[in-house]
Amino acid sequence: MVVTTRAGGASASPYDSFNLGAHVGDDPAAVAANRARLASAIGLGEDRLVWMEQLHTNTVTVVDGPQAHPVEATDALVTTVPELALCVLTADCVPVLLSDHTAGVVGAAHAGRIGARNGIVRKTVEQMRQLGAQPGRIQVLLGPAAAGESYEVPKAMAEDVDTHLPGSTTRTRAGTFGLDIRAGIVRQLMGLGVTHIDADPRDTVTDESLFSYRREGTTGRQASVIWLTGEGQ
Repeated sequence: MVVTTRAGGASASPYDSFNLGAHVGDDPAAVAANRARLASAIGLGEDRLVWMEQLHTNTVTVVDGPQAHPVEATDALVTTVPELALCVLTADCVPVLLSDHTAGVVGAAHAGRIGARNGIVRKTVEQMRQLGAQPGRIQVLLGPAAAGESYEVPKAMAEDVDTHLPGSTTRTRAGTFGLDIRAGIVRQLMGLGVTHIDADPRDTVTDESLFSYRREGTTGRQASVIWLTGEGQ
């Protein structure tokens, strides 16, 4: 597993500098250079990185080989193929990386407010189970995302999300209604029998080493990446 920051890339402001998102208005050549650097850093060919056309859906796609283009209209990927790196782009949403090493199954989900509300993480676990994973063996990393104290939303929105993703409603630093999507996902995963969960505590809204759409508007995207090694580990 790898989670990038915004440092060490080729992109100019406001995408400075390690922007991996090709859909945010950055120079395509800079994005290509950054993606090549990522592939080199994790020891894989560029063609082994699998990207998604993330649209805040609850669609999960199984991939069995390299993809010439981002997988269309999906917000989670699952594979059993070694050395195929599943990539999630975020700038406040929750990247969710999942692995059952014994079964040789990995998954990566983009869990924004809408996708998390509509079950993208649950559906990813279900798809992994169909490929032989067992919830009690699945290990999960929730990457850096907007923290509840920074993620202010209207009361009605908070209540709606909490109805579908219990445990996600919280209060912001100002005492207003907020959403802690990671907390809701943790509760959901535990309800599915997935208990080996780690959460990166970094708040993208306040941590300037990370991209944040809520903080900056026009900005880049960091990537969270998971893959099976050739030995299936």
